[in-house]
Amino acid sequence: MKTSRRKFLKNTVTTMAGIGLASALPNVVSGKAHPLSPNDKLVVGLIGCKNMGNANLKDFLKQPNVECAALCDIDDEWLNLRAKEVADATGVKPKLYKDFRNLIENKDLDAIIVGTPDHWHCLPLVYACEAGKDVYVEKPLANTIGECNIMLKAARKYNRVVQVGQQQRSGKHWKTAMDYIQFGNLGKIRRIKIWCNFNYGGGQLAIPDEPVPEGIDYEMWLGPAPKRPFNRHRFHGTWRLFWDYGGGLMTDWGVHLLDMGIWAMNLTNSPKSVMSIGGIFGSAGHSLETPDTQTVLYEFDNFSIVWEHNGGIQTGPYGRNYGLAFIGTNGTLIADRNNWEVLAEDAGEGKKRTAIVPPQVSDNLDHINHVANFIECVKTRQKPAADIEIGRQAALYAHLGNIAFRTGHKIIWSEEKSKIINDNQANKLVTPAYRKPWQLPKI
Repeated sequence: MKTSRRKFLKNTVTTMAGIGLASALPNVVSGKAHPLSPNDKLVVGLIGCKNMGNANLKDFLKQPNVECAALCDIDDEWLNLRAKEVADATGVKPKLYKDFRNLIENKDLDAIIVGTPDHWHCLPLVYACEAGKDVYVEKPLANTIGECNIMLKAARKYNRVVQVGQQQRSGKHWKTAMDYIQFGNLGKIRRIKIWCNFNYGGGQLAIPDEPVPEGIDYEMWLGPAPKRPFNRHRFHGTWRLFWDYGGGLMTDWGVHLLDMGIWAMNLTNSPKSVMSIGGIFGSAGHSLETPDTQTVLYEFDNFSIVWEHNGGIQTGPYGRNYGLAFIGTNGTLIADRNNWEVLAEDAGEGKKRTAIVPPQVSDNLDHINHVANFIECVKTRQKPAADIEIGRQAALYAHLGNIAFRTGHKIIWSEEKSKIINDNQANKLVTPAYRKPWQLPKI
């Protein structure tokens, strides 16, 4: 049965009314919406099918009037498995591609989901924007600051709706926490402490390189990254612990948690300076290049943000292996994806801190709400909850932390000049050198 455009819009707006976030998104992306398909469905294609790409697609297909018409992956095993799952769940057999450029050329597609490793975010997003398609892209926005800047320019030049997969921006309990802080209930916030402790951040025991398994287009997987022998620990899942493809816990979880500090403090600027220390202290003999132990200090005029992560462990402050503590004169707000609460200032030595606000529990709908928000914005041309500019800022903070670690320098970023001040060594890490024949886009 065909569904009218009016009914589609009504269904979408009704969904978002239940989320309660549409009123917070007044900005509009200029330009006309991508034309609807003849059957008035939003037709999407997925690039990168194994992990988060698949999780994203599942939540897309839970929305009304969304169809997946195309899948792309460099690994035949996962491409064929996901194709079968989509066909079984929806009755629609998607077209399959090994080269993402061919998928983007598919004129039936209205929007693209980019679920690839970080080093493969920039080119698919830019090409999709040039082709007039809107994009849902996984976080971090890209593997370098330079790529993030290019992607932002492309989205604005081609008037595309881009949602970055920082789904906490669509979380109800996160919104209430931000409101509590911004209404001044904590008083003067002097410090934001952020921590992130996960076992996977310590990597796995090193294994030898090996021939490329059958069915994998490894040359395409490497793409613009340097030529390397195939190693399973640099491939599916654990690629993020190597600088060529990712930035470790700092960019994997950093963009999520730093983004909450940025949101709470209404930050539109970069830090005054960034410093970092750390190293591979607990994972000797493991396959990783990114630090398993890292501390980053972000300096602002009248408060600071302190990031800490420890790969290889899963315990942390306040009984949480990850989270944020907003330390104010009236109390401390503690938050993670499960809940947030506010603890009173210590009444005296040895006395237990009491809760000013008891735990406010999440409904665990952040991600599906985030997808629904993107779909609505494709129709209305509003800027989504995690617009590309929001994704770019969170990625900037995370990448500056890694650049400070890799150089051992105090980093001062100039937004006006789009470079690190007086530091040639650090600036070499801002924009990547793509391996031929791939070229960094010029917008």
